[in-house]
Amino acid sequence: MSLVFGLGNPGARYAHTRHNAGWDVVERLVARWKASPLETTREYRAWRSSEGGEVDLMVPLTFMNLSGEAVTVYRERRGLTPAELLVVVDDVYLPLGRLRFRPSGSSGGHNGLASIEEALGTREWSRLRIGVGAAASAAELREHVLEGYADEEVPLIESALERATEAVECWCREGIMQAMNRFNRSEEEVQES
Repeated sequence: MSLVFGLGNPGARYAHTRHNAGWDVVERLVARWKASPLETTREYRAWRSSEGGEVDLMVPLTFMNLSGEAVTVYRERRGLTPAELLVVVDDVYLPLGRLRFRPSGSSGGHNGLASIEEALGTREWSRLRIGVGAAASAAELREHVLEGYADEEVPLIESALERATEAVECWCREGIMQAMNRFNRSEEEVQES
């Protein structure tokens, strides 16, 4: 059993914003895999699929800063080891559209990742970061991640979300090393090979 947890904020106000890139990937996987509803709690909504082995897909119903609460409740109800977890998350420090898998690591200042790290008591779980572009300044970061994409950014982020969906499928079927080898390159590097 694996869990793919797409971070984001609940509610129409936050749908398809930069901070919800992980959530968007999970929605794509639910549709692609025709995943069945598993359960909805106060903390999360989850689906189950048999694609690439038995996989649960989850989005938080807490806000981003409390993502660890969703992981805690899921673990209590379903059981989960950190090795079974993949968190899909936005990253303002990666160029728009760039993907980066890591088998472990720090939160990098991302409050959702920090909350999960605190809940699990470890950094040893996989994450797929999706570059959503940098804010103009540190002061503008909060608003930047809560806004949508400029018209000229939409094709690039749509392509990135599609590649991220394929990247999660690779992680489920082939593991973190294959996923890193295949998807940690820029789109230009992929086209050149």
